[in-house]
Amino acid sequence: MQRPSAFVFDAYGTLFDVQSISALAEEFAPRQGGILTQLWRTKQLEYSWLQSLMLSPTQAREDFSALTAHALDYALSQLTIALDADARARLLDGYRALAPYPDAAPALESLAPRPRWILSNGTRAMLDPLVARSPLAPHVDGVLSVDAAGVYKPSPRVYQLAVDHLRLAPADIGFVSSNGWDATGAKAFGFTTYWINRQGLPVERHGPPPDYVLGSLAEFAALDL
Repeated sequence: MQRPSAFVFDAYGTLFDVQSISALAEEFAPRQGGILTQLWRTKQLEYSWLQSLMLSPTQAREDFSALTAHALDYALSQLTIALDADARARLLDGYRALAPYPDAAPALESLAPRPRWILSNGTRAMLDPLVARSPLAPHVDGVLSVDAAGVYKPSPRVYQLAVDHLRLAPADIGFVSSNGWDATGAKAFGFTTYWINRQGLPVERHGPPPDYVLGSLAEFAALDL
C-alpha cells in the first residue's frame, strides 16, 4: 500500500478524550458523572446523524455546538439531574478544553513534515481553542469543520473537504479516527483509513472495513508510514 502524502485526523475521541470531561461532570452530578458523559456523547452523535438525514427546505441543520447542548439537556433529563445555568455552561465549555490522549502529540509529530489536518464535526469556535490550548497545536497544520460542507460525517461531502484543501486524491490521504462508523465512511470515500479501536470493538458491517485496525495512536505511530 502506498504511503499517504498527508494525514487527516478526527478530533473528538481520536486526538481528544471526550471522557475527560467526566471529572467535571462528577462535580455537578456525584456518582453519575461517568454515565452522564457517556450518554451525552451518544446522543451528540445520534443527533448529528439524524440532522443530516432530516435536512430539507423546512428543516435546517444546526451546528455541532447546538447539538452538543441539546444532547447534554437530553442526558440530564433522562438521568433526572438538575443543573443551574452556570453548571450547564461550564460543562458545555468543557468541550473546548478536553484532554488530548497522551500518545496523540507523538503520533502527530512522527508524521512531519507531511501535512496533518483535523477534520471534525465540531465548529471552528469549538475546535480552534481546543487545539490552541493543547500540546497538539505545534503538530496540527490546519482545522476543517463540517460546517463548510453543510452536513455531518459520514457524508462524502465532508471527506471531500480534505481532498479540496490538500489537493490530493483520496487514496493519497491517510484518515485516522477512533470511530468505527467514521473510518468506514472514510474508506467508502476512498481514503487510506486507520481505525484507532481502543475498545476492541468489532469492525462495522455496513461498509468497507478500514485498511488498518490499531489499538492506540502509539501503534499507529509505530507503523512504517
